[in-house]
Amino acid sequence: MSQLHEVFAKTKKENRAALIGYLPAGYPTKQGAIDCITAMVRGGVDIVEIGLPYSDPVMDGPTIQEAVEISLTNGTKISDVIETAGAISKLGVPALVMSYWNPIERNGVQNFSEALSEAGGVGVITPDLTPEESAAWINATENKLDRVFLVALSSTNERIAKVCKVTTGFIYAGAVMGVTGARTSISTSVQDLVSRTRKLTDLPIAVGLGVSTPAQAKEIAAYADGVIVGSAFVNAIKQGGPAAAEKLARELSAALGKN
Repeated sequence: MSQLHEVFAKTKKENRAALIGYLPAGYPTKQGAIDCITAMVRGGVDIVEIGLPYSDPVMDGPTIQEAVEISLTNGTKISDVIETAGAISKLGVPALVMSYWNPIERNGVQNFSEALSEAGGVGVITPDLTPEESAAWINATENKLDRVFLVALSSTNERIAKVCKVTTGFIYAGAVMGVTGARTSISTSVQDLVSRTRKLTDLPIAVGLGVSTPAQAKEIAAYADGVIVGSAFVNAIKQGGPAAAEKLARELSAALGKN
């Protein structure tokens, strides 16, 4: 059982969903990202997603795009992302990297996998990599890193089955159609997406894209194994730094039943 699966097993035993927090590496600075994520973990985040800044973040909304641009302006490199993952892993929580496929491919698939694994990272979320094009990634990550692929509200059962077959960590279920970003409501269709996915896999299922409030987190936790929050943490950090990130994490984790 991987460290990632151990966390999901623990939260299931505690009758709650895992809180998964996202922040781009290098935002607001390299050390600032580590400080903010540390505060998020202190506030109750169970699993961390570290964004790998990319110049063409097609799935990201304006909030995360702005954070990514700041990170890129700071000169954040892949090595910095991996070092950030290593620093966060020392906190005792699973640290994953969220990355588009192009930077991984340019870096060298095997090199990236080995470097992240050696640093202490436990997995990678690849939002734009399809199962049909994942052979090299599967080979590079086998017995090293957990793979996380996405399903969407538009995914057919056939597509979901293909995603489940290549995923080893958890299934990332997108709660909205479109880009990331905090929203005032979550589509009711996501519960059906989770239900359809659960029939095809025993892996944990986490819901993200648009989750921003404790009320939304509580609603999703009723049927999902994990709740993913990104833009809301970026907004909190923009307004109040690590203290604001910790406060938001505490509010979200309380809504999920974490003491």
